[in-house]
Parts: sequence; structure tokens; C-alpha cells
Amino acid sequence: MSNNSTATTTSSINPIKDWIDDMMANGGFAIFLGLPALILFGGYLHRCWWLRTHRRPHPYGCTLWIYWPTQLLLAAGCASLLKLLVTLLNSPYDSNGLSLSVCALLLTSFTAIELNKREHKHEIRSSDTLFVGYIITLFTSTLSLYIIHSDPSSSNNDNEVSFRYLSGFTISLALAFTIEAAPRSNTAVQIESRKRENLSAFDQANLCSRWAFHYIQDVVSAGAKRSLVPEDIENTISKDLLTHGSYETVSRAWDLEVLRARATNKQPSLVRAGLQAYWRRITKFMIIRVVAAGIGFYPTVLFGNLLQFFVDYHNAPKEGREQPTIAYGLTIATGMLMGTITYSVMTALTFHGLYEIGNQLRAGTVAMIYRKSLRLSPQARQKSTLGEITNHMAVDAEKWIMGAFFFPFLLQVPFELVLGGYLLYQTLGLPLLAGLAVFFIITPIQGKMAAFMSGFEDEKLEKMDARLRVMTEILSNIKIVKLYGWEDAFRKKVDEKRHEELHSEKMLATIRSILTIVFSSVTLLMSLATFGVYAAYGGPDFTPGKMTSQVVFVGIALFARLNRPLGMIAHMVSQCISVGIGARRVQTFLLLEEIDSSIVQRFSRRSSSGSESNKRKAPQPVAIDIENGSFAWEQEAIPAAAASSGLDSKASLPEAEGERQPLLSGSKSSPFSSAPATPDRPTLANITLQISEGHLTAVVGRIGQGKSSLLSAFMGDMYKKQGSVKVYGDLAYVPQQPWILNATVQENITFGKQFDQVLYDRIVLASGLRPDLEMLPAGDQTEIGERGINLSGGQKQRVSLARAAYQDADIYLLDDPLSAVDAHVDQHLWQQLIGPEGLLKDKTRVLVTHGIHHLEEVDQIVVLKNGMVSEMGDYQHLIKTRGAFYQLMKEYSVTHKSSSSSKRQHGKDTTAVGADVDSERNTIVGDDSLLSDDESKKKDDPVEIKNGELIAEETMVDGKVSWKVAMSYARAVTLRNVFFCVFLFIGGQACQIATNFWLRKWILDVEAHETISLTFSDPTQAHPTSYYLTGYGILILLFVIMDVLVNYTSEVVCGIQASRTIHNTLITRVLRLPQSFFDTTPLGRIVNRFSSDMAAIDSQLPEECNDLLAFTSIIGGSLLVIAYSTPAFLFTFPPLVFAYVVVQDYFIKTSAALRRFQSVAKSPLYQHFSETLAGVSTIRIMRGQTSRFILENEVKTDVTVNRTNIIQLVNRWLQIRVELMGGLIVFSAAALAVLNADSLDPSLVGLALTYALSMVTFINALVRTVSEVQNLLVSVERVMEYSEKPTEAPVVTGVRLPEEWPQQGRVVFKNYSARYREGLDLVVKDISFSVAPAEKVGIVGRTGAGKSSLTLALFRIIEAADSYWALASDPSAETNPPLEAAMFTSNSGGSIEIDGIDISTLGLRDLRQHLAIIPQDPTLFAGTLRQNLDPFSTLPDSDLWQALDRAHLKPHISALPGGLSFEVLPNGENFSVGQRSLICLARALLRKTKVLVLDEATAAVDVETDDLIQKTIRKEFADRTILTIAHRIKTVMDSDKILVLEKGCVKEFDAPEVLLKRGEKGDESLFYSLAQQAGEI
Repeated sequence: MSNNSTATTTSSINPIKDWIDDMMANGGFAIFLGLPALILFGGYLHRCWWLRTHRRPHPYGCTLWIYWPTQLLLAAGCASLLKLLVTLLNSPYDSNGLSLSVCALLLTSFTAIELNKREHKHEIRSSDTLFVGYIITLFTSTLSLYIIHSDPSSSNNDNEVSFRYLSGFTISLALAFTIEAAPRSNTAVQIESRKRENLSAFDQANLCSRWAFHYIQDVVSAGAKRSLVPEDIENTISKDLLTHGSYETVSRAWDLEVLRARATNKQPSLVRAGLQAYWRRITKFMIIRVVAAGIGFYPTVLFGNLLQFFVDYHNAPKEGREQPTIAYGLTIATGMLMGTITYSVMTALTFHGLYEIGNQLRAGTVAMIYRKSLRLSPQARQKSTLGEITNHMAVDAEKWIMGAFFFPFLLQVPFELVLGGYLLYQTLGLPLLAGLAVFFIITPIQGKMAAFMSGFEDEKLEKMDARLRVMTEILSNIKIVKLYGWEDAFRKKVDEKRHEELHSEKMLATIRSILTIVFSSVTLLMSLATFGVYAAYGGPDFTPGKMTSQVVFVGIALFARLNRPLGMIAHMVSQCISVGIGARRVQTFLLLEEIDSSIVQRFSRRSSSGSESNKRKAPQPVAIDIENGSFAWEQEAIPAAAASSGLDSKASLPEAEGERQPLLSGSKSSPFSSAPATPDRPTLANITLQISEGHLTAVVGRIGQGKSSLLSAFMGDMYKKQGSVKVYGDLAYVPQQPWILNATVQENITFGKQFDQVLYDRIVLASGLRPDLEMLPAGDQTEIGERGINLSGGQKQRVSLARAAYQDADIYLLDDPLSAVDAHVDQHLWQQLIGPEGLLKDKTRVLVTHGIHHLEEVDQIVVLKNGMVSEMGDYQHLIKTRGAFYQLMKEYSVTHKSSSSSKRQHGKDTTAVGADVDSERNTIVGDDSLLSDDESKKKDDPVEIKNGELIAEETMVDGKVSWKVAMSYARAVTLRNVFFCVFLFIGGQACQIATNFWLRKWILDVEAHETISLTFSDPTQAHPTSYYLTGYGILILLFVIMDVLVNYTSEVVCGIQASRTIHNTLITRVLRLPQSFFDTTPLGRIVNRFSSDMAAIDSQLPEECNDLLAFTSIIGGSLLVIAYSTPAFLFTFPPLVFAYVVVQDYFIKTSAALRRFQSVAKSPLYQHFSETLAGVSTIRIMRGQTSRFILENEVKTDVTVNRTNIIQLVNRWLQIRVELMGGLIVFSAAALAVLNADSLDPSLVGLALTYALSMVTFINALVRTVSEVQNLLVSVERVMEYSEKPTEAPVVTGVRLPEEWPQQGRVVFKNYSARYREGLDLVVKDISFSVAPAEKVGIVGRTGAGKSSLTLALFRIIEAADSYWALASDPSAETNPPLEAAMFTSNSGGSIEIDGIDISTLGLRDLRQHLAIIPQDPTLFAGTLRQNLDPFSTLPDSDLWQALDRAHLKPHISALPGGLSFEVLPNGENFSVGQRSLICLARALLRKTKVLVLDEATAAVDVETDDLIQKTIRKEFADRTILTIAHRIKTVMDSDKILVLEKGCVKEFDAPEVLLKRGEKGDESLFYSLAQQAGEI
């Protein structure tokens, strides 16, 4: 090779050649060919060693069509290198390091052959090491070929031979690389490994596929061709993203952070813990991001070289110099393309990596929140409602994802600003300081705005929590809201919370828009200051600077490049603030007090040893032992010592003296009580109690005396003030209000335990559930709805009992499970399950009961009064002491003869329970009912029971979001506002383009002035600099004004307007939906619309719509400028636009489906969480259940993680392809300009390429934004789905009611029939009866007879069968038919009349607010006691106190802090169930109506309180018509008439005396048999 190749002659015309010559002069080929080869040799050796020591050969063989061709091609390359080496060694010329480089290459190639062999032996995917080696070697060998070819002495024989052999090696390597990079997903090796190892597409993808995100192509292609199904995206998640691993990582970091904070006496930070959990990966991605940011400036730097090329190309002939070659210009254009591609790949990889970290942080946080919620102490539970905790999971934890994405910008943005500033200084010099001054003046404004944003963000989240709290409570108790007709009152309450939330959102959006305004305009203001100073003082020695194309347009391009980091500051600050606030809220929750597991000492079951005789003589082992225990629901309760003064827990009482004091004088027995009735004492005081193993202990006392609290003390759910609690054996718990899972009957009973058919059958029989299961369409595989909505209270209680029995625990805590069942079912459960001869006879049972009819059969009775044990012993002992218990039994028990008769009657109780199963198995709420077989046959009902399923899968719309949805959002914004925004965006972009054209005019005028100056001695004076600066400043000012106006209009005016309209429409429709909708729709699914979906509509959608219009106007303007500047570009425009449209359409179909999958996946997670919190005591107390529920939470979280991850993968797939096409636009514009260099003005080229460079970013942003808007419109679509569902009957009609209607209270049923939903069997069948004014009617019947259904019909919760509104409100109907159609619809279901008016003609508000009810489930709402009694605030306090007095609550309420203003916790958790019943009684007393319905209103109170309530009802409602549904026959014995229902039909209707006499005569009387079973006769 000739020495001439090392010539050091430089040329300013071709800098690339200058660089190569310099490299050749300082090391030659050894630098860029030999050194990389040696580095690769070391890497190959290390990889071989690693595979040998860390991996085992796989059993799948190798892919022959890849292995042998690559080996042969590598061998051919080695042969070429050997020939080249021999040639070089025999050459007389100096090879300039080429021979040494070839030796290194040869050594590396031989090692590559061995590495390729090992890779196929140990790995199932392409080798990353070989992949990178191929790329580096191909680059260096191609560069070497170019040098050899361009060598002036390349004509000599040695150079030709070197070129030929090195070309052979390069071609062999290129072919090997092509084969190595080929997809392998369909090879036998990868197919088999997928099956055996459950590998994801990522695990099998090669490096090229990972860089281009091609491994997700199958999902994208499937989504473009057809509707995706969940199975399409299974197995796409990496094992590193699974929730369990994320939880362990994040939890470990959080625990260390808490310990560190305690050691330093500081507040722990969840943000710091999260960063520490993944600091290595975050650091790696931050470094890559910074390197990528540097590469991102490379096309802009080359842009300066390209402009210099055009200047030289035009000026060289004039100056007598050689023109630069076209090839040089095309090389620069190619370099710009390669820089764009490299930047795109690196940023896409870091984006995805950081999103994965955010996903892991989110999953770990959700898992921590879930586990924490299982450990909350009683007082901590008060501070965190279901809505708030759900918000932590749905909103706060989600912020980790965007937070992880934006966090690296904290380093990247300063780096880009410094690098951009340096390049601007190289171009403009010191005048740049003027631009920086503008930036530093504006920066403090951003800081101030950021502080405001933090405050409003915090406030907004608090307001959203408050709204969701109210909304969740309304939806949880929607049936009660409808019965009382309180929709308007609660709507007003929600509207108040929503107004406050939107005010905070409006302030937040205003500040956000201002921040966006500042930083979208700041680069123009900086360029104005910089160019102004440069034009005046930018030349040598501060003379005026020359405004050239290179200075102006390179400066504008660099300012535009800085626009992104400057604009990102606002988003970065906003997201960091948002993450900080969300993390602070979560960490506050995580630091809440946990339940103390040491309160109860738990031991394994103690069993007696020795012979049978010794066992009989030995004392019975103790199962529960409490010694001098005092317990409270609040940490701050006064120690028990103060409470014990003057009270002896074992003191005997005079006959019933203590029982004659005011009702409810003791402390409340409700969990989470925040205001004990006697504040100077704990809830339970000085409890000393031993419960022997295998014994049945009954805990009795009036409501509010601490019975349920005693069970909570056994479980460790209360604060222990003193004493000790020891429990020997496993516990099972049956709560007073049954907790039912949304699962099959069998799953509810087995509760995660292994299925045992024999044990299961015995328990089902003992629980009286066998006849029910036989009637179900899918047997015990029939699904029970959320919260047990398709079961009555009695059936839920029996399922709850069966669940506890199946656990085979040692100790059973039963909190009044018999109160919710009828008398005959009570007897069956007692005899078959709970009692001395029941299935649990050998277990320890603690039974809280309000009934007294079984007490004679228990081993021990504990009487509680004022939270203390007043009496204790067996039945005979307590009767002999003649204390309060004796007095109670004397007054309220039936005769011994009756009891004996009752026992004899129930000797065949198994058969009696069989009568439970009747036609009302179809019911959804109210009676003990399940669903009929007929329902499974009804194919046209979307929520029918199919294969036992009640809750249908959440529906999803296929394909892209329809234009109908977009138009709905536009109408919510108002079309006038939409068109105004579009006009403002177009005007703003026109102003921005005008600024650059003004600068071009400035350049042309300066050049023209210089030309004239050289031609004429007395030239015309050019415009002064101030003229151009003034024009430039005016145009910038116009743009800033337009920018301010458009951002405020789009985000604040339009966004808030749309949010308000959409939410109003949603809540209006949801509150008007029929009860059947709520019965078949999980609560979490509805709440999701009001939480996640509305949050997206409130905040994200306005931002994205603003970006969509902005990017569209920018790109449209840029294309016009490019087309004007380079007309030839118009030929490349159509194919590029077509490619964009195809890719976007291809992407959006898949993206929309994936976003829907993501939204749907969240509902089961929130639903499971809601169910968990409702049954947290049951879960905690039963062995193994906590870990099982945690595992279920992890599985459901994994689904959301997978679906979130796949969305991000598809986004990155899009980014790579769109930015590649953006690079092609830049390359096309640059290459076409180079090819037409003769005819183009440099200033016009500079203008065109300035816009082309900025388009790369904006096109990618536009496609992403279009997709994001589509995805966010899914939230609008989901809200619209509920906003368009058919409603129940109107709240008002044209019927004018008489004043004080109903004046008499006459109720008439005429041939009335009803069903719960269309397609189900009738639950009430052709009923006809009449109730006279002021008549008292007791409604009785066996379980499922239709008693509660009658109540629902009276309030029109269900409609007459086949009536207009029964059909119109069917959830399967598309929407309500026209109201006029009602008059043409037959009313085959009969009618109900009150005072002669057909209630079907009335509006629901008129009807329901003129009736009164005390419901089966006493419900209180969060708020003051006054609001619970009078939600419309229409009554004076005196009326409220009077009602409380008549309900026997006044002394208790008076003792509460605040009286009527006392804050009621959600669900009334600071009142006992009995106390809630009395408050519901007070509500009924306040409603001055002639018709009152008592739906088993006293089921949860003791017999004494029941008797007192009945006396109150007889006295206070003497002039009212009363319909009473009761389990206790005694409750309705004094009614004027008895209505006996059987299978939905009227069996008997007459006075009780008549019906009893009929039975005594031997005639058939169902009422007589029921009364006999209850022991009343």
C-alpha cells in the first residue's frame, strides 16, 4: 500500500476526508480496525467462559438452518482474512497497520466460530455478544474498504488485492449477520422452549428485535386484523415484573427507609425508598438517556454543516474555489438520518426500561397497600375509608409509572440546556447571554407556579377522595337511598364535593396552561433577545454582527431543540410534584397504626391425656381465657381502673333493677366506635372469663352492651388496656352482618380449603342449603353476586355458617347468626349445626344472641351490661340467683310446654327446611332466594345466570373508539368552543411561521444590501436593525398572546366544561338506574367510572386534546413551509403521509383494545380489595386466609401490570417506526435540497430544514397523542355506556296528588305479579288483597315466600310484570322507549293502589317520599346524625329530638359529643346494629305518612328491645297503616290481620285469632304451623 494514503493535506471542502486522513496519520488501520477487533476478542472469550460456568446445555438441540450457514460463512470470512494476511506480509509496501489489524480480526473470527457453537448449545435465542460484534466489525471493515478505495494509489495491485479479500470477508460477515438476526420464533427450539419454560416473546427475541420492539409485532398485527382477546397478550410479561418480586423489592427498601428515619428522627420518604429499590437500573437508564440526549443534537450540528455546504456551493465559483461535491452533501444528509435513528432507539429503550421500573413500583406499592389494609388497627380504620384506600391504589400508586418516566429528566434537561447553550455560544458568541438572561428571568416564575401547583394538586386529590367517599357509600347502599327517595339529597351532597374538586382542577389547569405558555414561547423570546444583541454587537470588537443563513437558522434550530427540555420543565415539575404528593399520601397510610398481634396470646389446642376415666375426672381444658381484661375501640380511652370504681363485675343485682334503666346506657358494641356513651370508661371493662373446650357459651345482653365487642376482643381486634387474653386453637368467625364473596356457592363455603366431598355434604345438609343447591341452574357452582345481592339475609347467614363450619376450626365465634333466619330455620340450624347435638357439638362455640329460646340448652351464659360481665353461669344457676337474667326469662320466654312442643315439632326439621325452596329462588334481594333454572335458559338477557354466573364479564367495544364518542366529548365541550380553539391554534401557528419568514427577509435584505454596496458606490440605505427587531418582536408578542389564549381556552374553559357536563350526565343517570342494574354489576366496576375514568377526563384528556391540536397545526404549518421551500419534496409527501396513516391506523386499533383491557382489568382488582376490607376480620382470624387473599391480590395485580406493560411496548413499537419515518422526512428534504443545490437559495433551504428537523419530534408526538386521545376517549366511552342505560320510571309525572296524600292509608293489591328482571320467574304471582286504613298487617311465610318482594313492589323497586316500565328499565334494553308508548302497553302484571291512586301512574319521588320504611338492613351514612335523620334539612331540631326520644335514643344521643352534629362513620360503624335499627325507627317517625313498612326491622335487637319497639310502633303509629314483615311470629301476633305467603301467592289473609282457631280445629293453616314451630302456641 502506498505511503500517499497517509497524506496530511487538509481540505475545508470535505471535513470527513480530513478526519480520515488525520486518523490514518496517527495510527492508521490499527486504530479503527485492529483495536475494536482486540476488544471484541476479549468480549468473546469472556462470554465463552461465562456460558461454560453459568449455563447448562439445553435439551432442544440447535436450529440447523441458522447454525451451519453462520459457521460456514464465518469460516469463509476467516479464509479471506488468511489470504489477505499472506498478501500483506509478502508486500513490499507499508500496510499502515493493516496487517496487524487483519491478525486481530482473524483471531476474533476464529473465537466467534467457537462462541457461535456454545451459544447454540446453551441458549435458545440469538447471541447479543455476537450481534454487537457483527455490527462493530461491519462498520470498521466497511470504513477500511472506503479508505482503501479512495486511496490515490488504489490502482496498484496490492491495494486491489486487499480490497478484494477484505470485501469477501465483509460480505461473508454481512450474510452471517443477516442470518443471525433472522426471527426464530417459529423454530422448533423456540417453540419447544416456550412450551416447557413458559418463556415470553421478549425472552426469545434477539437484540435487533428488542431494539426495534419487533417481538411485540404479533400482538400489533393481530389487533389490526381482528378484535384482540386477553389470550393474545398472555405470556408477554417478564418474570421481573411479577407483583410478588416487586413487592419484596419495594417493601424491603421501605422497611430500611423507615428504620433509617427512626434512627435519625426524621420522616421516612416513600419516594426515596422507591428510588433506592431500583437505583442501579435507574442509574443505567439515566446514563443512556444523557448519551442519547447528546446524540440528539448531532443532526442539528450536521444541519450547520449542510448550510455551510450550500453557502460554499454558491460562493465557491464567485471566489474561484472548488465547489464541494454533491456526495459530501448527501453524506451529511445520511449522517442526520443515522443520528435520528440512533437517538430514537436509545430513547425508546430507556423509555421502556423506566416504564418497567414505574410498573414495578406501582405493583409493589399496591401490594404494600393491600397488606397494610389487612393489618390496620381499629383507630386507623377510622382514618382510611374504602374510597380513600382505593384511591391510593387507583390514583396515587399509578403516578409511579409517569414519575419513573419523568425522573431522569432531572438530569437530562440540565444536560441538554448546557450542551445546547454551548452550541449556541459556538454559533452566536456572547450575545447568547441576552437569551439566557430571559430564561433566568422566567425561571423564578415557574418555581412560583410550581409551588401553587403542588398546593392545588394536593387539594384536588383531597376533594376527589371526599367525593369518592360519598359516591361509594351511596352506591353501596343504593337500595336504601331509593327506598327513602333520597337521590336528590345525596346528589346535592355529591355536587357540592364535585364543585370543590372542579375548582381545584380549574386552578391547577390554569397554572399548568400558564407554565406551558411560558415554556412554549420562551425560546422565541430568547431568540429575540439574542438576535437583537447579535445584530447590534455580535461582530468583531462588538461591531454589528452579520445576519447569515447559517447563523440565523442554525440558531433557530438549536433554540427549537432547546424548546423540548425547556417545555419539559413544566411537565417534569408537575409530574414530580404529583408523584411526591401521591407518595406522601401513600406513606401516610403505610405509617398508620397496625393491629397489635400480641394482644391475644395464641396457643395450639390443648387436649387431655391419659385414660378415659382420667379424662372424665380431669378439669375440662380451657379454650378461651380472659383475665381482668379491659378493651377499647380507641387508643385514648381512659384506663380501666377508673371505670371499675363503684362497679363490681360479679355483684349480684336485685330483680331486674338494673334492667330498668334507660335503654342503651352502656357503651356501644360496635367496632371503630369513636364516641363511647360513657366516655370515662373503655368499651369492655374488668372482663374475667373462661370458656371451656367443647362448650357452648351464649353471650346475651341488650343492644349496645358490648356483645360483639367481646368477640372482637377474642380475635384481637380491640385495644387491650389491661389484663390478658389466651386462645387455645384455631378460630372461625361468623359476623353479625354476613360477609359473602362474589364467587360460587362452593367457593364461598370451602373458602380456599381443599375440597372434601363428604365433609362438604354434611355441612351443606346441616346448614339447610341442600334444597337450595338442588334448585340452582349450576348447583353449588352458581355464582353469588357481589355482597350477596342475590341472597336474602337468612341465606347469606347460612352460607357464612357453612363457611365457618368447613374450616374445621377449634373455636367458633358466632355473632348472632340466628337473628336473620325464620323460626323453623333457626331450629334446624340449632339442632343440626350449632346446638348440643349439632355438627359442631365437639367444638368450642361462643354464640352472641338476642334470642332466649335456646339458652336452656347451652353450657354457659354470659350476661353483659355496660361492657361488664353482670352475670355468668349455666341456665339453672342464673335462674336460681333470680337476677336480671331471671327477670328477662320470666317476662319474655314462652311456657315450658310450648318449648317442648316446639322441640317435638322440629324433630323432623330437615324436611321443614326443604320448604324453603320455592318459586322465589329467582329473587335478587329481599327474601332468602337464589336464582331459578329458568334464568339460565333465557338467552337474550346479558346479565342472566349462564352456567351459574350472575355477574357478567365487563363488556368492551371492539376496535377504535367511534366518532360518536369523540362527538359526545365535543358536545360536552360545546362545538362553539371547539371551533374557537381550532381557530386560535391556526392563528398561533401562522404567527410562529411569520417570525421565521421575517428573519429570512432580514437575511435577504442584508445580502442584497451587501451586493448593492459592492456594485454601486452610493447604495440605497438599508432598513436599520431596529426595524427588523421591532417587526420580529411584534410577531413574537402576537404569538405569545395567541398561545396564552389558546392554552387557557383549551385546558381551562373547554376541559372544565366537558368534565362538569360528563360527570353531571353520569351521576344523573346512575342514580336513576333500576335496582336490577346494581344487583348484577359489581360496585368496583361502577366506582371505576367515577374514579379512574373521571380522573382521566378531568386532567389528562384536556391536556392531550390541547397537544393534539397544537401538534397538528405545527406539522401542517411545517409541511407547507417545506413544500414552499423545496417543491420537489411534494413528490415524497404522499407516500410518507400514506405510511404514517397506515402505521397509525395499524397501531390505534391495537392500542384502543389494549387500553380497554387495562381499564377492565382494574375493576376486579378494586372489587377484590373492596371485598377484602368488608371481611377483614374474617380473613385475619381464619388460618391461612391472609396469605390466600394476598396471593389473589397479586394475581389480579399481575393482570393489570401485564396489560399496562403491553401498552407501553406497543407505544415503543410505534415510536421507533414513527421516528424512523420522521428521519426519512429530514433526509428527503436534505437530500432533495442537495440534489437541487444549483437552484435553491441557502436561506430558503435553512428555513425548510429548520422545520423538517423539528417535525421529527412533533410527528412522533402527534401519533402518540392521537393514540393517547383515543385511549383516553375509552374513559368517555365507558362513562357514556352508563350514561345511556335505561332508567327506572320518572321521578315525577303529570299526576297531581291530593294534599297530604295518602290521607287514609288504604292499600289494595289487584291481581299483582312481579319479577326482579325480565326473563326471570315471577316472585309475586297474581296477588290480590286489601288493607284498610290504619290497619296493622303482619306478613309471614317461609323463607323465599315473597315477603320482602311485596315491599319492593310497593316502593316500585320492582315493577308489575310485563308493564311498560318493567320492560323499559330492563338492563338489556338499549335505552328507554318513548314515554308515549306507555299508554299502548298492556299492564298484565296487575296494579297496586294507595287511597285509590294507581302507584304506577305516579313519579317515583312522589311515591317513595310519601311512604315510610324501616328496612331489613339498618343503614347509616357518613355525615352528621342530623343529616341521617333529615337529609333535606326541612325539619327543626326539636322534631328530631322528639323522634329520638320516642325511639328511646335521646339519652344516648344526648351523651354524644355534638349531639345531632355527632359525626357518623361510613356504614354507621360507630353504632351497633341494634342502635342503627332504632335510628331507622326515628327516621320513620319523622316521615308523616299514613303507610309504614317494617321489613324485619327488629331482627338485630334483643327480645326486650324488640318488645319496646313494638310498643312504640303501636303507640306512635296508631293512626297509620302498617305492613310488618317479621321472622319472629311473636312480633305480628297482635296485628289486625295476617297475610301468609307461600311461593309468591297469598295462602291466607285474616285475623290471627281466626287463623289460629282454624288450625286448632284441625283445618289446614300455614300460619298455625309457623306459630307452633316458633313456640307461640
